Amino acid sequence: MPLVPTKELVLAAAARHTGIGAFNVIHLETAEALVSAAEQAGAPVILQISQNCVLWHGGLDPIARAALTAAEASSAHVAVHLDHAEDENLARRAIDLGFGSVMFDGSALDYEANVEATVRVVEYAHVNDAFVEAELGTIGGKDGAHAPGTRTDPREAHRFVDETGVDALAVAVGSSHAMTERTAAIDLDLVSRIHAAVHVPLVLHGSSGVPDETIIMAIRAGMTKINVSTHLNGFFTTAVRAYLAAHPEVVDSRRYVGAGREALAAEAARLITVFSSGPRTGFPEGVTA
Repeated sequence: MPLVPTKELVLAAAARHTGIGAFNVIHLETAEALVSAAEQAGAPVILQISQNCVLWHGGLDPIARAALTAAEASSAHVAVHLDHAEDENLARRAIDLGFGSVMFDGSALDYEANVEATVRVVEYAHVNDAFVEAELGTIGGKDGAHAPGTRTDPREAHRFVDETGVDALAVAVGSSHAMTERTAAIDLDLVSRIHAAVHVPLVLHGSSGVPDETIIMAIRAGMTKINVSTHLNGFFTTAVRAYLAAHPEVVDSRRYVGAGREALAAEAARLITVFSSGPRTGFPEGVTA
């Protein structure tokens, strides 16, 4: 099936008041697992390649072309997205390669510099029919705007969206990247207030650390794009370890990598179903849209 624009998938989910899974590609086997998951679930998925992944592979093109090819070969609706790009040139290259969207991360910049850089990326993207996600924040490092205790201000979010013209906004509401336990608490009231303040879909980063039931409530409160990486990597790695423990004689890496791919696909399919399972029919107590 031809590559599907990210904009189409995200706006469709927002219109249905459901979520859409956006899962990180680490290597070819991840991409294969994620498109298989979408086919199993009968629902769309967004494949994400982060700037860190690009650095690990030594460049964007090899892993990008692998993910794009896997997406195009799938019978499911699949989009490809650049995640957490701090380099404007990397964002432009992804758009040139055919990515449906890029996430420009200017959270390490001060507010005005973040706006200026984001506007440049938005202008390039929109000329090329690409969708742009951005985020707010002034704290650098892995956690960025999603460090515990840091929150997005709804008024600043409204101003930022208006000034940059971004198509989606990643917001800090209690989650944190790279969590291996699903114990994060989301400020659902804040999600609802930001949702009411901006006219673009909201994105939850750091969803690996958020329990299913909390993600469902966050979607009900206004989240649309749900990013997951570490949680799925854990399934892949656990399956590889189990296979090697059971088959210590194996030297063909396809054997144990295949086990990881299968385990990741099964959990990704489950998450896709959870996120897209139905429209918001109500809000948690004390939360309004």
